Amino acid sequence: MKIIAQNKKAFFDYEILDRIEAGIVLNGDEVKALREGNCSLIGSFATFHKGELSLINATIAPYSHSYAKDDKYSTRSRKLLLHKREISRLIGDVSKKGITIVPLKIYFNNKNFVKVELGIAKHKKATDKKQVIKERDIKRETRRELKGKYRI
Repeated sequence: MKIIAQNKKAFFDYEILDRIEAGIVLNGDEVKALREGNCSLIGSFATFHKGELSLINATIAPYSHSYAKDDKYSTRSRKLLLHKREISRLIGDVSKKGITIVPLKIYFNNKNFVKVELGIAKHKKATDKKQVIKERDIKRETRRELKGKYRI
């Protein structure tokens, strides 16, 4: 599995409840652009439109050697491929208050297909974020103390 892009901000802003792997519909030379690593998931999310799941605001920059280097299609919405059962389960999850679908990473699987890992997430409150930062600082301090204590 070769990871193309990760959405690190999603892990800070959201509490990830579940993960799902989905395929993605790409046009033209977008796969070549992904092989170059020209992708960003910052600010992207997934929504339902006419019973289908779409990825919104995911940026795939144009391929460097392509004939048409039009940047207006880089943030277009892209259809995500899931089984009907998974889509109906996601619709039920999203109908709950505060539940969002965010892409966590885009990668090539073992068969070299482009896949998107989606996270069913709940938005964190500011106090939760502060608590996570506080816990991280405490762990860092204890590691620093232990490292200095056992040094010869």
